[in-house]
Amino acid sequence: QLQLVESGGGLVQPGEPLTLSCAAAGRNFERNVMRWYRQVPGKQRELVASVSTGEETNYANFVKGRFTISRDNALKLVYLQMNGLKSEDTAVYYCNSLDLATMSISWGQGTQVTVSS
Repeated sequence: QLQLVESGGGLVQPGEPLTLSCAAAGRNFERNVMRWYRQVPGKQRELVASVSTGEETNYANFVKGRFTISRDNALKLVYLQMNGLKSEDTAVYYCNSLDLATMSISWGQGTQVTVSS
């Protein structure tokens, strides 16, 4: 099971870019599907983007064309590049892993992204 630590959150103005990073510790990173979720108070956590072990990517409709997920298996890192940020993107962003061999799931502690002028 991986241990995940997110970084890169902060306060940005609408339209500005921001890149989140997720550093993984543990074995077999390459056999994990990696995902970014986000959550605002009072709402359910929602899937933002995912990258498979074969580096196929999928995105929620509300971020398509604006966000890009990527992974670096050698460094055990996952990135979420966010462009054209909107106020409604304000949330705590969580990194998530799914080990396809054991089906175990890990979560990071989250990083706050605030988009405001």
